[in-house]
Amino acid sequence: MKKMSLVAFAVALGLSGCAQDKPVTQKHSEVGVSQSSMSRTEIDKVVEQYTRQFINHQPALATSLKLPNSEYGDYQTKLPDYSVVGMQALQVDMNAAAQRLAAIQPAISNSDDLLHVKVNEVIARYYAGDKGFSAGYIDTWGGHLPYIVNQLSGPLLDIPNVLKDQHGIESEQDAKDYLARLNAFVEVTQQVASKVTADANKGVILPKVLFPNTLGYLDNFTAPHGAAHPLVTSFKEKLANINDITGKAAAEYVAQAIQIVEQKLYPEFKNVSAIMHALESKAPEKVGIWAQPNGEAFYQHEITYLADSDMSAEEIHKIGLAEVERISKRMDEILKQNGYSQGSVGERMKQLNEESRFLYADSDEGREALLSFLRGEIATILQKAPDYFSTIPPQPVEVKRIPQAVEAGAPGGYYNGPSLDGSRPGVFSINLKDMKAVPSFGMKTLTYHEAVPGHHFQIALNMLQTEIGLMRQNASFNGYIEGWALYSELLAYEMGMYKDDPFGDLGRLQAEAYRAARLVVDTGLHYKKWTRDQAITYFADATGTAMSDVVSAIDRYIAWPGQALGYKLGMLKLVELREHAKQQLGEKFDIKAFHDVILLKGARPLSLVEEDVNAWVESLTAA
Repeated sequence: MKKMSLVAFAVALGLSGCAQDKPVTQKHSEVGVSQSSMSRTEIDKVVEQYTRQFINHQPALATSLKLPNSEYGDYQTKLPDYSVVGMQALQVDMNAAAQRLAAIQPAISNSDDLLHVKVNEVIARYYAGDKGFSAGYIDTWGGHLPYIVNQLSGPLLDIPNVLKDQHGIESEQDAKDYLARLNAFVEVTQQVASKVTADANKGVILPKVLFPNTLGYLDNFTAPHGAAHPLVTSFKEKLANINDITGKAAAEYVAQAIQIVEQKLYPEFKNVSAIMHALESKAPEKVGIWAQPNGEAFYQHEITYLADSDMSAEEIHKIGLAEVERISKRMDEILKQNGYSQGSVGERMKQLNEESRFLYADSDEGREALLSFLRGEIATILQKAPDYFSTIPPQPVEVKRIPQAVEAGAPGGYYNGPSLDGSRPGVFSINLKDMKAVPSFGMKTLTYHEAVPGHHFQIALNMLQTEIGLMRQNASFNGYIEGWALYSELLAYEMGMYKDDPFGDLGRLQAEAYRAARLVVDTGLHYKKWTRDQAITYFADATGTAMSDVVSAIDRYIAWPGQALGYKLGMLKLVELREHAKQQLGEKFDIKAFHDVILLKGARPLSLVEEDVNAWVESLTAA
């Protein structure tokens, strides 16, 4: 079935809570436009107004992107407001922006301008969240997440990373700003405590099975002496690189940081931990979002925005089952060709996972050897990239280990994009807590997904499209973004990166089966009312991955409903569009031009990607 525009779908069916409000009826004069056709200058004023509103709510994102103070003000000492009032204020502003963007569309005649406004409307609705589900918080990447304190994400995990890794210190004023932000983080922690309490009073409490790792993080945060805390040690290291700050002044700044951490921040973290410890006894045994108040409707909201789909949970579940079966058959063929014929595909993959030839040593040397291998794979595929891409991002990408302090609840790997000005590279972070969870046969695929040609190509190129505006440069279209990354795994195979490497290809297929199985377990948990154990058993059997990875993955899907759906559904759409273009164009089909069509208009709803591909095909057919 051909999907309608995500914009039209969200507005027409009201599956976004804040999108349930009907668009405001406005005269064009109210938004500064003429009665005829709205110019790009007039459009940009509307988009810029809502962009500034959003950044005003999200000063930590401004730091991540290194936005210029001349345009976005002095945000270096500020952090977002995660209180009940703060979340509501963001939602109100974003809902109003979405209505304003919808209202001006009839006055736009230029197709590129209309695309620009439509995409921005969807982004605004994404950050408006679900009005019918007031719990949780709005995340700059993940949209509306249901639990503000959990083992995977949230202000108490994300803000420290911004402070440690992204708050640059190049002057004495930057050092003072950092201390002000440490104090602001104390206030954020207080806001989080009030929000998690307010959510609990409305009946929304983190599922009980997620408490151990969540409490583990909270308790570990306050374990070291202040001088040894990463928020202090990273500050001290940055200060040491500034020539115009004396050693005495630097020591005084560090002493202030220690005082803030020990005397202000630690007590607030301990208060959150105490609240969570008290809530653990009241926490639900049922893990699906369906068990929370208004949870079923919230899951459909997540399908709409995180899966970029108008399908039902039942339809998605069936697609997942079919894809797991298809991929498993191919894995079975390769396993038999290489002497592995006994047991299920999952059992045979687990057998491979235990073989020492596929495991790096569980030591600092083994971890460094793995990181070196990943860097080598990036260098190799970059040499092949010009045969498949006309446009290659100039920003570099680095490979780093996920910090040990947070690796217990972190995913297997993730990517953080470069800064908008290009001064900070993209970073592929990998979880090396359990070396059995990172067998060598699966590492190529993870690298192609997270770095090149996956997330790094797509996100870095997205950031270079300055004409599309800040909101689109940083847009979180999960189906498009994760769909591209999974498509990149297939593309790497087509580029010859698995030639004469059947076990590496098994790793690729295992990763694809993993994403297909996500369709099954995510809908299983949040729609079919599966237990955690049911999901773990199915996922382990379908993927054959290490049990430590399976358990953390299932817990991730419990904490973040719907996000896991975007990968496979997005990939299927991109492959479908490519095959359609090949069939229609024949010898005129150019893979490099196809990739430009996909990537150079920026992240957007997949229905709009489909329109762009069809227009490209039609233009070449008519030529």
